[in-house]
Amino acid sequence: MAHTNISSLLKTLAQKNVRNYGHDFLQTWDKSLAELEATLLTAEILLAAWRANLSPRVFGSGLAVSWFRDKSTRTRFSFKSAADLLGLSVQDLDEQTSQISHGETTRESANMISFLTDVIGIRDDKYLGFGHTFQKEVAAAVAEGFKDGILPQRPAVLNLQCDRDHPTQSLADLMHLQTYFGGLNQLKGKKLVMSWAYSPSYGKPLSVAQGTIGLMTRFGLNVVLAHPKGYELIPELEKQAHDFAQKSGGSFTITNDMKAAFKDADIVYPKSWASFKAMQRRASLYQRNDQAGIEKLEKAELAENAQHKNWTCTEKLMTTTKNGQALYMHCLPADVTGVSCQLGEVAASVFDRYRAETFTQAGYKPYIIAAMILLTKFGPKTATVLRRALAQREPRTL
Repeated sequence: MAHTNISSLLKTLAQKNVRNYGHDFLQTWDKSLAELEATLLTAEILLAAWRANLSPRVFGSGLAVSWFRDKSTRTRFSFKSAADLLGLSVQDLDEQTSQISHGETTRESANMISFLTDVIGIRDDKYLGFGHTFQKEVAAAVAEGFKDGILPQRPAVLNLQCDRDHPTQSLADLMHLQTYFGGLNQLKGKKLVMSWAYSPSYGKPLSVAQGTIGLMTRFGLNVVLAHPKGYELIPELEKQAHDFAQKSGGSFTITNDMKAAFKDADIVYPKSWASFKAMQRRASLYQRNDQAGIEKLEKAELAENAQHKNWTCTEKLMTTTKNGQALYMHCLPADVTGVSCQLGEVAASVFDRYRAETFTQAGYKPYIIAAMILLTKFGPKTATVLRRALAQREPRTL
């Protein structure tokens, strides 16, 4: 049965138009709907292969470089798992122990790490206006290196979170919703609330919220963005979500009332992020290397957060959702009241009730990342490459 399902998924994947998928995956909105659906399909195939104990290793050798400029658990290990699943070895790039700390340029670093590298995964999410720019710079550098004959192959560059988007997270979330509700076509008309929530910590990026509204509005959901005044997202990305919703037949609205947002919701995603002005200010301080200024800003922002302690996902608030049974989602780690903090994003009882679901949600990420690697490397040949690998019937474990 599992093999039959894999064969059917491969046939569907082969019909998707991914000729222009590209060498990199930096933002979901850079990809067509067919390309996003192909990413989900490829992830489904890989998950089915895992469950059938079939090895999808399409690489006999090669390197996957893990370039993290911020802390991470789920995404870091998901990237390593994805690379290993496909047969690539993983090497962490630590800027403090490399020549980058001595002033090596991005152009040089990108080429020096890429001689036998197939994919570079980058997380750079802390400073507004920097992360996406840095990822594009690395992509341009390896493209130039390949064009000049320095690199024997053009490594793919994957966005493992930047200041604008978190595509591995939002696509894993979409895969979770697809599975939970029984298909992408079942998501049209569902109300999803992407809500700011109180956190006793400062500096969480905007990119999870931006990635959510930028992806879910393309699949016909009725997306509501809720936040206190001052916690807006990048204006152009809010406008983009409006445009996506109009094209997909869904909707996109913004409110400053968490309670109103939750009413009759099918899905709720209460998640903290820093205020837009604070993120702009922090980027300016970072450019000047003003550590004292950053510390002062953090104190001010924690005080601003504290003005909105009523923005938390409680049992009472969950009863106002559709039939009182909305799906709770979080990218993790959540700030859980009475567990990880005194008061946080979500009540302990709510989080514990949906703990298995949120862990399952996170569990789709390795397959999404592996799918991105395959499609950026093989494009329209992905279905053929996977079919050949799985036809060997090599067991993943003996």
